[in-house]
Parts: sequence; C-alpha cells; structure tokens
Amino acid sequence: MTIASVCASAMEQGKGIVRLAPAWVPRVFCVPGRRIKLHPDDYYALGGERGGIDERWFASTTPADNGPLTGEHEGLSKIVFEDGGRTEQILLRDAVAELKGQLIGDRLWNEYGKWPMFSKFFDNKGALPHHIHHRSEHAARVGQMGKPEAYYFSPQVNNYGADYPYTFFGLRPGTTKDEVLQALKDFTRGDNHITGLSQAYRLEPGTGWDVPPGILHAPGSLCTYEPQCASDVFAMYQSLVGDQVVSEELLWKDTPEEEKGNFEYLLEVIDWEANVDPYFAKNHFMRPKPVRPVEEMAAEGYCEKWVCYKNRAYSAKELTVHPGRTVTIRDGAAYGMILLQGHGTMGAWEIETPALIRYGQLTLDEFFVSEQAAKEGVVITNRSTVEDMVMLKHFGADNPDLVIE
Repeated sequence: MTIASVCASAMEQGKGIVRLAPAWVPRVFCVPGRRIKLHPDDYYALGGERGGIDERWFASTTPADNGPLTGEHEGLSKIVFEDGGRTEQILLRDAVAELKGQLIGDRLWNEYGKWPMFSKFFDNKGALPHHIHHRSEHAARVGQMGKPEAYYFSPQVNNYGADYPYTFFGLRPGTTKDEVLQALKDFTRGDNHITGLSQAYRLEPGTGWDVPPGILHAPGSLCTYEPQCASDVFAMYQSLVGDQVVSEELLWKDTPEEEKGNFEYLLEVIDWEANVDPYFAKNHFMRPKPVRPVEEMAAEGYCEKWVCYKNRAYSAKELTVHPGRTVTIRDGAAYGMILLQGHGTMGAWEIETPALIRYGQLTLDEFFVSEQAAKEGVVITNRSTVEDMVMLKHFGADNPDLVIE
C-alpha cells in the first residue's frame, strides 16, 4: 500500500483517530528506571553499546539525535493500520506531510508545515547532568529549532522515586558569569562542580515544571512526562554525575564548528536573567489546574486538568474518566495521547493499558486525534466498574483552549 492509501484507510478506520506504535529511545548516558512498562529483558534490546532504553516518545515526528549509531527511525512514531490480518506501519511524519491540515489542523500546518512538538516518558534511575537546550537563535546555527520543554510527574509511572528525585534548576541568585565560565573550563579536570552554583528542588508526583530554552537543569529521577518542541538540541554542562563521567563531546554538542573551544559561546547560550531569577519556582512550578469547575465535571463522570500550561509552544492535559462512565470530550486542537490506567473505548477504538510491553510489540495505549475529531468530540467509555481511566494528552503550539495567566 502507498503512504496515501494507508493514511486514508487509517483515518477512515479510526474516524479521525489513528493508532500509534511505541517508539523506544535509548540513551548511552542513562540507566533505565524501569517504570515505562518495557519487559525486563528488553531495556538493553539494542545492545550495551547503545545504552539502556529509558525513553518512550509520543506523537513524534522528530528523530532522536543519538550519534552515529542512531537507528533509521529512532524516536519517530508510526501509525498502525491493521486489516484482514495484514499490518501496515507508516511514519507519523509522512502521514502529516500527506494529510496536512486534515490531521493536525490548518492552523499548525500553515504556520509550521509539520507537527511542531512531541512528548515522551523520560525514565532514568539517577539524575541527568546539568544541561541546557538552546534558544532559537543558537539552535538555528546548527539547523535545529529551539527547545522549550515541560515536566509532569504522573503518579501512575512513579511507584518509586529511584536514586535522586530532586532537580537542579538554573543558578543561585548572585552567581556570577565568571564562576560559570570557570566551571565550564574545568569540564575536563574532573568534577566541575557546576551544580554547586545551582539550586535543587524536591520533585512531587502529580506536579510539574516548565523549562524554557536557555535554562540549565539537571532532571531528577522521577519518571517524567515531557511535552516539548520538535527538537533534540542540547549540551551537557556538568562533567560528573555520581560516578559517571560525561563525555566532553556532549559539552560541545550542537555548538557550531567555528565556536567549538569557545567557552564564552557556551556562556552566551545561557539565558542569564531567567537562570538567576529569585522567583524561579513561582514562575516555573505547575500544579494541575481543572479545565472546568470540578463539581460540574464530576457530575458528568470525569475530571480533566491542565498539567502543562505555562508555554504557548505546547500544552498538556490529564483526563480521568470515572468507572462505568461515558463522556464526550471536545478540544480545539489536534493532540497525541497516552493511556496510563484502565481500559475501555475511545471513538472507534478499543483502548487498554498494558502491564508489560516487549520491544517491537504493538499496543492499544497510544493514539493521535485529528483536529476535526477533537473539535467534534471524542466519546470515551471506561468499561471498568472499579478503576478510573487516566490518559495524558499533548497539544501543539498555540492551543486555542489554553489561557496563560
């Protein structure tokens, strides 16, 4: 079948909602936290040289940037179409190019010419190095987009906190540029102690943070749901995490060739005022916010909350449908979704939360909802009589339903 025919068939089969296959991503500098339901035998399915699989990407048209050994379609979501015992898979990226506004909406297609975000589970046993995602002007120099991102620590994937459930954000107020510059120059001399210039915050399941580009951050070990812009641009500014040495290559990752070795350029990448903001937590911490009065939603059989809502580049909601209830949920924009708990139906689809997934196995927990289907309303039924159904929904830029206070 051609891409066009698979797209048409998949859209017809799901009435504007398409099924996605799991997209697993390894990271050589990470140790899996083992909370993303991958089979215990499969966390190193790609071999020790590739590192452990500690990420699952959702609604992704963005390839992972994992160096020369990166797989051809690593990080890219695929649409699954099954009919008469035959299974076809095509890249979501190709489907967006084929269907354009029919899938993601004319507003996003006309402005971006692509689906401009993705989300993921980041599931690391320890902390990551203090690192940075470049702002647009710096990312453009290496042919990428700037990368803001947001975090939500879903209770369903945080049965334990792993080794270090604290995240360093930014720099302590009063930190000087000379102090940071010296830490960067000390990168190859052992521990450069850059987190000594930062502040750590204890992570709470059921809450989140917004992290614009240009902000240093060393994510802690809670399993993290991360809506973000469609980019994998970053650089590691910390040289030692626990006993793990960070390669100098990652310090200069996504630095233009002509700037490599220029520590002043690394300093320029930092959004200084945002990093030393004395009200950093007030400006970036997020507790869930109900989308409507809670009593009204409860009477209709559900509860929906904004969980990522401080950046117009993306947004996310957590939807809970109560046992035995059927609801119709309308949104003003296309979205990807991942089911975290429960089973039932969503539109034309049977949906269920897997307990364990083999690498390469298909599931019924991830879907992409076209803009038209979202606006018309998605009918969702929780078939359990005792358990809530819980899903996360990730939206692209300028969600018309989002109001930033």
